[in-house]
Amino acid sequence: MNSAETLKASEGRISQTRRLRRILRRIAAVVAGLAVNVVFGVGTDGVLHATGIYPPFGQPMSDGLFLLATAYRILFGIAGCYLAARLAADHPMGHALSLGVIGLVISIAGAVATWNKGPEFGPHWYPVAIIAVTPPSAWLGGKLRLMQLSRRTKAY
Repeated sequence: MNSAETLKASEGRISQTRRLRRILRRIAAVVAGLAVNVVFGVGTDGVLHATGIYPPFGQPMSDGLFLLATAYRILFGIAGCYLAARLAADHPMGHALSLGVIGLVISIAGAVATWNKGPEFGPHWYPVAIIAVTPPSAWLGGKLRLMQLSRRTKAY
């Protein structure tokens, strides 16, 4: 192999390495956003149960408490999708919306799994609301990142 062929082969390996790193970074961005959403959601649920604001696990809750759960899940959804967009190597809105699609699938699966399982799983409006707020939360998380990037660009 001559030096030109060696150089070309080396450039090809570098290009493949960069491509692999970019793919891994994209996956990590979405996984990190999902982790934030799950950890904060489950953590807040646990704290509210432990402090007596929510009844013990397995006991029915009032609609007002499910409304509270919906509100903070919206905020955590926005935060998780913002984080996915922030950590993305490129295409921040695409990463936020990808996480939104994952969240939508999980929300639908949760609704199907708990539908008509009893009052301890909440009223029917709750899983429907979670499904409904997931796409706009994802979009808003991505939009916040795009606005941040736009302000940064204008500052220069």
